[in-house]
This record gives sequence, structure tokens and C-alpha cells, in this order.
Amino acid sequence: MATMEFAEIESLYTGLRVADVRDGMDWIGLFSKGSVARSIRPLIPGSATFGPALTVRGRGSQVQPETMTPEEYTEWARNYWYKKMHIEPYAEEITPGDVLVFESPDLGVGQLGSNNTLKFRTHGANGAVTSGGCRDIDEVRLQGFPVFAQYINQTMTQGRLEYDSHNIPVTVGNVLVRPGDIVVADGDGVIVVPQQHATEVATYARQELEHDKDARRKMYAELGWEPDRSVL
Repeated sequence: MATMEFAEIESLYTGLRVADVRDGMDWIGLFSKGSVARSIRPLIPGSATFGPALTVRGRGSQVQPETMTPEEYTEWARNYWYKKMHIEPYAEEITPGDVLVFESPDLGVGQLGSNNTLKFRTHGANGAVTSGGCRDIDEVRLQGFPVFAQYINQTMTQGRLEYDSHNIPVTVGNVLVRPGDIVVADGDGVIVVPQQHATEVATYARQELEHDKDARRKMYAELGWEPDRSVL
């Protein structure tokens, strides 16, 4: 199946909330599918994103760094670990609008941080979702790149987490995510729409969003409130 162009995804999903997409999935009979575990949450309050999944899998490492001086460790980390073991070849394959989705074991590491998430943004990514951890949280928030993570961690990846593969099916928050599936994320969490159902789900999600706006707009009027963007 050909991957949908982001322009088409954008026309279908702009303005839709996770709640609307959840409704759209229910409307076509996918009642128990797509909703990522509630433990994966936005690191930036109020952030939201959507886009096709660029999937990445990490794996636990059996490499044990030898005892070495701090200077030797610097050399080892920079020229061995981050050039051979915890590499990011997928970053060069990002197309504008992609949401990176990481299947990552819980090893207490910050696989994502202020540096690589900023790099993803320079390549045009719309956000990142991980079953693992993120660090440098203050800088990540300052930079404004939407990250949805299961953990806030402190450690680097050396001797802990390696790159495994990318552009393969992954499981994140108990949900199967295939390359090109549609990821939608906001304050309600993360939901994944199988690409083959993307148009139909968006149709009914939009229906429910407009129904909700109409009902809430009437109550705004009853209360004498000025309409805001959530009802327009």
C-alpha cells in the first residue's frame, strides 16, 4: 500500500482532537484498537501533533564500558557509542510532517533529549512518541517540539540502549504501529489510525467534532460567553 502524502493527511486531520479520532475509530468498529497506553503523556502541556509514523526500535545493550579515564570515556562515547551503537540513521529519512514513534525498553535512559529532538525538528518532523524516556525536559519544553513519553529519565544511552532498526512495525503502549500509520496526540494521549482506515476514520471524527462544537457553542451563548477557537 502506498504511503499517504502528508498534504492529504493534513487536509483530513487538521483540527481533530484525539477524542474525535477515538470516536471515528469506534464509528467504523475499531472499538478496542489504536489507543496508546495512558502512561505515555505529553511533556509539554497543551501540545498536540499528528502525522504519519516513522517507526524506530531500540534494544537493550550487553556492551559494558571498560574502566577508563574520563578523557578515554569521552573518546569512547563520541567515536564508538554514538557512531556505531546508538546511531540515528532514520533522522536523514524524515519527511516533513512525520511523527517519530520509538519502541524502547524501560532502561532508565533518556533516548530523546534536547539535542536529537531539535535535530528531528530541523528535518521537518512534527513530533515524537516513545515507550521509553526523555531527558533535558526543560530545554525540550523551551524548544516546543511535541514529545509524548512514558518516562522522564536522566541517563544517557551508553552501555544501555542501542539502535536496532527503523521503518518496521513496532509496538508502543500496547498498540501496533506500522510505518505510515496516522499518529494523533494531544492532552488526551496518543491514538494510532491504521493507514488503510485513515480517510474513513477522519470523516466520522470530523462529524463528531462538529456536533460537539455546535452543542457547546449554543451553551456558550446561553452563558453569555464569547466564542473561542474550541467552538468555532
